[in-house]
Formats: sequence, structure tokens, C-alpha cells
Amino acid sequence: MSAAVAAGLPAGLALREEVRPADLEAVRAIVASTGFFRPDEIDVAVELVEERLARGAASGYEFVFAERGGATVGYACFGPIACTLGSYDLFWIAVEEGCRGQGLGRLLLGQAEARIRAVGGRRVYIETSSQPRYEPTRGFYHAAGYALEARLVEFYAPGDDKLVYVRAL
Repeated sequence: MSAAVAAGLPAGLALREEVRPADLEAVRAIVASTGFFRPDEIDVAVELVEERLARGAASGYEFVFAERGGATVGYACFGPIACTLGSYDLFWIAVEEGCRGQGLGRLLLGQAEARIRAVGGRRVYIETSSQPRYEPTRGFYHAAGYALEARLVEFYAPGDDKLVYVRAL
């Protein structure tokens, strides 16, 4: 992380990119705390950490973690989309429920975007659910400059469309 970014962080907050074994349980706890995801979805979030730990950069999964007082309180996971030139997925972004509303999600998203831009990334894609409980998530993406690009009807389940948001960097 650059000194300029570190200087702009809220007091007591640190960012890191290194993935550690302890992140397996931290990610599980953060994603579970949101109340948005089923157990199988939480397992997928943890699997991406496992894959990064096992394969390193070859996994295609990059991370940014936010820590406060030595505890991991949020993270973003992103990576290049295979067979594209400069398109990236934001796979996960989550902040511990007790820390939401403090700008940590925006900070993590900004860090992920900066890292994507630094390696020549052009566009970031994010998928989410059309369910009403995801309205705050959709509002977050919209406020961050993402636009709804596609809707795949009943993708996740009957009455649950997949919404794809995109932002050009």
C-alpha cells in the first residue's frame, strides 16, 4: 500500500493485500455477519481464500483486507475475467455488520479499483441479486459509479434475478 493511501486512512484502520490462513475464518465470520448469504454461499467465499492460499497469484484471486485493532473487519476479492482483455470481476466485498456505514466498503472498493487500474484493467463487473434485501447493496454500487448492465431473469432462483453492474475505470 502506498504511503499516500496509508495517510488517508481513518485512525486505527489498516489495509493489507497478503492473504493469511487466519483469513479463512475471518472471511467466514464477515460474510456470515451480513445476514445476506446462505451457508453454501459463505463456503464459496471461503473457498476463494483457500484457492489463493494454495495457488498464490496463479489462482486469479486478489484480495484487500481492512483491519481495525488487529481484527479483520472487511475485505474485497477480485480478479481478471478469463478470455478478456482488461475486464475484472469483483467477486466479493463485505464489511462486518457492526462496522457497516463507516465508509469501509467504499474504501475497499476504491483500493480494488486502484489495483485493477494499475495492471491495465479497463472495466469492473459486479453481480448481485434482485431480491429486496439487496437494495442497499445495489444503492452502494450505484453511488460508487456502477451502472446496471444486464439482468438475467430467475438466474439464482424463481423470482431472483442476477443483476450485473459495470464501471469503466
